[in-house]
Amino acid sequence: MEHGNLTWVTEFMLLGLSEAYRVQLFLFFLFLLFYIVILPGNVLIILTIRSDPCLGSPMYFLLANLAFLDICYCSVTPPKMLADFFSHRKTISYGGCMAQLFFIHFLGAAEIFLLIIMAYDRYVAICKPLHYASIVSRGVCCALVGAAWVGGFMHSIVQVALTIRLPFCGPNKLDNFFCDVPQVIKLACTDTYVVEMLMFSNSGLVTLVCFVLLLISYTVLLVKLRIQSLCGKNKAASTCVTHIIVVFIMFVPALYIYARPFCSFPLDKVVSLFHTVVFPLLNPMIYTLRNKEIISAMKRLMIRYSHWGGK
Repeated sequence: MEHGNLTWVTEFMLLGLSEAYRVQLFLFFLFLLFYIVILPGNVLIILTIRSDPCLGSPMYFLLANLAFLDICYCSVTPPKMLADFFSHRKTISYGGCMAQLFFIHFLGAAEIFLLIIMAYDRYVAICKPLHYASIVSRGVCCALVGAAWVGGFMHSIVQVALTIRLPFCGPNKLDNFFCDVPQVIKLACTDTYVVEMLMFSNSGLVTLVCFVLLLISYTVLLVKLRIQSLCGKNKAASTCVTHIIVVFIMFVPALYIYARPFCSFPLDKVVSLFHTVVFPLLNPMIYTLRNKEIISAMKRLMIRYSHWGGK
């Protein structure tokens, strides 16, 4: 689209993960297999938690919401990535690029806030066990989850508002397999220093602060469990360790991408791939594999459905 002497960008070209056909074919089947196996596993976690009365505690309610968020998050970039493996011209419209950017940050930020809520849930369960049911009631959980979604929406709106105001009138090649802030704003035909600083504050700095707060909170909880002889101490400690693993999986790639200057590094595509495709699908599975109650509930659910199918 032309405007005066400038030609405004109407689409972006995605350079993808690799230009070699055999590598693309291998990656397609690898990620398709991963998607087919892990995605139904996350759906099974949600169905198990919703159908089993034994999993009615706030912790499992929050875990089901985490699994749902991760399913949504992994539906933003992988479908197009898989389709682009067989496309000679990998493009995305300007509107599609902004939409992809919005949903990545909307769902990603909502998940960060949800992890903070899960840390609060563990704090109340360990430090105030007698008041746990009254403090973290179902109504409170629903309100907190709603606040996480609203927080993610507000964060994403800021990202899109800052990006959509930039003029794109020249280069349109993104050295990635999806649209994200660090690559997109570098294509703007204007000075982006102020925008980069604002986005760093909104993404990198917020992510870093949340990461540090979560590590401090879980460290305090583990120390408290160590010095006190609480009932169910080992189970609580195991749950906290699982949360810490997921926090590292979620935050380390995000910090690598957003908490640094917006310039290219050799590992950018690999980290982005794990951050947007692999790790989100694995998060709920990590919780499940370390939780005997969910595994037992899954077995009961499968037995129940197998009995129904045999009738």
